[in-house]
Amino acid sequence: MPRVSDEHLDARRRQIIDAAIVCFARDGFHRATMQDVCREAGLSPGAIYRYFPGKDAIIEAIADERHAREAGFMELARAAGGGAEGIRALGRASFASLADPDERLRRRLGLQVWAEALRNPRIRKLVMRGTRPPRAAMAQMVREAQERGELADDIDPEAFARAMLALFQGFILQQAWEPDADVAAYLETCEAMVDALLPARA
Repeated sequence: MPRVSDEHLDARRRQIIDAAIVCFARDGFHRATMQDVCREAGLSPGAIYRYFPGKDAIIEAIADERHAREAGFMELARAAGGGAEGIRALGRASFASLADPDERLRRRLGLQVWAEALRNPRIRKLVMRGTRPPRAAMAQMVREAQERGELADDIDPEAFARAMLALFQGFILQQAWEPDADVAAYLETCEAMVDALLPARA
């Protein structure tokens, strides 16, 4: 029997994940079934279960991909020099991603995952695994900004990071309700709020 290439395996796994994103975002995590994923992917149940034993495993794979993308945003912030400019770069990269229809679909699914995390400890652990590193990185950039004299010392880094994360998460929810919400205008307003605390750009 000929050996199946890694490229073929990766492509099939991608096919399943993409189909699951569509199903879960459209029908909800609980209503969507593995059979729905099979139909959307155009694959047999056996082909699906070869890669994923169930919905939780697919959700975990989707979340891992999102966490990897968000780690890329953190790298952009570091490349911008961290501190005040890193905070600005992180905000721009995060909100720019929401202009991509595929990313918006993934974020819509993310709302389903957040809801599931309230009742499923395994999913909650997965969500926290994704939110803690960017929050910690943001808090570190706040500390750097304070050390450079770019931000007042009396601002709590952890609270600042939570507030910035809440601005992003809140817009994801609003965009799910109102798909035509203006990403650029929201980003401009968020930047103005941050710039009120940070020094003027050089």
